[in-house]
Amino acid sequence: MTLPFDNSYAQLPERFYEKQNPANSPDPQLLRINTGLAKELGLDRAWLEGPNGLALFSGNGVPAEATPLAQAYSGHQYGNFSPILGDGRALLLGEILTPKGKRFDLQLKGSGRTPFSRGGDGKSALGPVLREYLVSEAMHAMGIPSTRALAAVSSGENVFRQDGIVPGGIFTRIAASHIRVGTFQYFLARKDDEALMLLADHVIARHYPLARSYIGLLDAAISAQAGLIAQWMSVGFIHGVMNTDNCAISGETIDFGPCAFMDDFHPDRVFSSIDRNGRYAWGNQPVMAHWNLTRFAETLLPLIDPNEEKAVARAEESLKKFAPQFQEHYLSRFRAKLALPSDSDAGFVDNTLDLLASQRLDFTIFFRQLTLVAAGGSDTKLLALASDKEPFKIWFKTWQSLAKPETHLSEMKHANPIRIPRNHRIEEAIQAAYKDDFTLFNHLAGAWIIPFEENDDLADLETPPLPEEMVEKTFCGT
Repeated sequence: MTLPFDNSYAQLPERFYEKQNPANSPDPQLLRINTGLAKELGLDRAWLEGPNGLALFSGNGVPAEATPLAQAYSGHQYGNFSPILGDGRALLLGEILTPKGKRFDLQLKGSGRTPFSRGGDGKSALGPVLREYLVSEAMHAMGIPSTRALAAVSSGENVFRQDGIVPGGIFTRIAASHIRVGTFQYFLARKDDEALMLLADHVIARHYPLARSYIGLLDAAISAQAGLIAQWMSVGFIHGVMNTDNCAISGETIDFGPCAFMDDFHPDRVFSSIDRNGRYAWGNQPVMAHWNLTRFAETLLPLIDPNEEKAVARAEESLKKFAPQFQEHYLSRFRAKLALPSDSDAGFVDNTLDLLASQRLDFTIFFRQLTLVAAGGSDTKLLALASDKEPFKIWFKTWQSLAKPETHLSEMKHANPIRIPRNHRIEEAIQAAYKDDFTLFNHLAGAWIIPFEENDDLADLETPPLPEEMVEKTFCGT
């Protein structure tokens, strides 16, 4: 099989990347292939499931059409700027052109050291591989822009991490591209205006062909992020590490290290073990997206106008568009979750979230039960969720007077997933996999790609964790 590679990023000057082949895996085992995605990409399933596919996914065989490289980028990590980051444990093999002419990156994560590894081994533990596979595909199934999972393999070797010696794995990721805010920052830090222009032109051609200008590129990125963050928040998702090197210019969700879906709702909820000050808490995500976009705008100033004052003024006008665009998307998503008309009072959304926080209600189950009530079911289970009945009953009465399920039930159902990737289930699957049991991983991978469908056989995946099952902290994969 000839893989349909067309590697445009590799045609950029060599200072954009470092060419590097993946390391060999001693005894790789194919754990799962995303056959639906493979079909979309125009790849042959039988070939992928055979020895050539295993060689591709494990790094043991580089296709002749590939151009393996580690991309260079910088990044603000928790507000602190690092001028050199880059792909320390990932390699872009190339870009796949689908039968419909769409272009996607094919990247290996955990395939060994690169010139950007900074002392790390470049490998991945198996746990982060399984987590990203499960969560990224669940995000896609919910209609949220996300990188995709093509394959997961165990590498056949152990890796050393803070929690001990664990099995290694390699993840094959598909993305619209892996160009980040940090990619632009890399060249701004070097005062390389030529590279900034080449990169911006590349992004416009690849992602935003209607932009037609550098201020148009900024506007397009702002719109993409405003919609994305609103979608995250509407399903209780917390990215956990919204550094500029994890902010994709394409508007996709990228990197699923310490991410989590909330069980009990609270706007200040944090899971990442690194985020000790709540910088990337659920409620802070729009603020941090705007912060990241401001850093992106800074990189475009030399291109927007040679006069710095004029460039700053134009960029600031664009950045002012983020808040109203985000608010529009956010209210639209939550009105859909509540079966409210588009002209309903925005204050009721705030009141609803205040109620959830004060009563420590499970975010997904609350909206799930509310959807069942809107569909004509009993309100018994919904009311049973409340620990303080009186304010809940007052809220419920108000909701009944405002909601229009007769006209908004369909969008309500598609805004409120029945099943989400709950932390305790992911952890359970990872721990089983460390004992060479992938039954739960495969079960979850199938269940979470149908998040809105009723299925009695999957009812156990709708339940919140027991106290002893709760996962309070999540971790980066490095």
